[in-house]
Amino acid sequence: MKNFLTNKGLELSDEKTLITHIDNGFDFLGWNFRKYKGKLLIKPSKKNIQKVTEKISNTIKDGKSWTQEVLIDTLNPIITGWSNYHQGVVSKETFHLIDYKLWNILWKWAKRRHPMKSRTWIVDKYWHTKGTRKWVFSTTRNQLKLLSDKRIVRHTKLSLDKNPYTDKEYFVERKFNQGASKLSGMFKKVWINQKGKCHICNLPIDISADAEERPLHHKNGNHKDYIVSNLAYVHVHCHRQHHATNPKTITVACKG
Repeated sequence: MKNFLTNKGLELSDEKTLITHIDNGFDFLGWNFRKYKGKLLIKPSKKNIQKVTEKISNTIKDGKSWTQEVLIDTLNPIITGWSNYHQGVVSKETFHLIDYKLWNILWKWAKRRHPMKSRTWIVDKYWHTKGTRKWVFSTTRNQLKLLSDKRIVRHTKLSLDKNPYTDKEYFVERKFNQGASKLSGMFKKVWINQKGKCHICNLPIDISADAEERPLHHKNGNHKDYIVSNLAYVHVHCHRQHHATNPKTITVACKG
């Protein structure tokens, strides 16, 4: 492998290179790859779980004086981005675990704000019933997302006889289908209408990116008009450029 890379002007990093047995597993790109009784499972790595838990915890600590609405608006992109990244692997159990940890951290946040109030008073102020679900950390305007609500979408295997340089149509269609499988409702209809391509530059959009990287654009400039035919996904850089050259046009980022 070293000889192969040397011919291309590259070299292995000793710090990041590991030779191990697949039954012991290894971490790569935030995932743990390991065989359990002969079956390969890919899960979020313990290090990555600890990292996002610390990020959430530090965000809540920084938000000691924030309103509940601001705290929810700050936490939701973190939850969305992390769950989107791990949506295609064995993550359901991990999602429930982080939801549990998040609830406990939020409870401490609420208790610290109102040390003289009763448990019932704190629950009534910060947790409410939404539809059939109880104990939703929410306000009249927004509510905290749950990682466990993220639907697991298994990774689609590549056809080994396909080449990204000569079979471009295959990879474009594959990316489109991946996006359609990860979205639902109105957001899925918008994705299908534009065939997974940016409304502005007409190049494919990476659906696995955080929602902030693929804002939802309102074609007529009215951000209150949520008719599917008026909505389109765009790249964040296309969004910025369009907004700069069309200052009267309004665009907003929606979490889809």
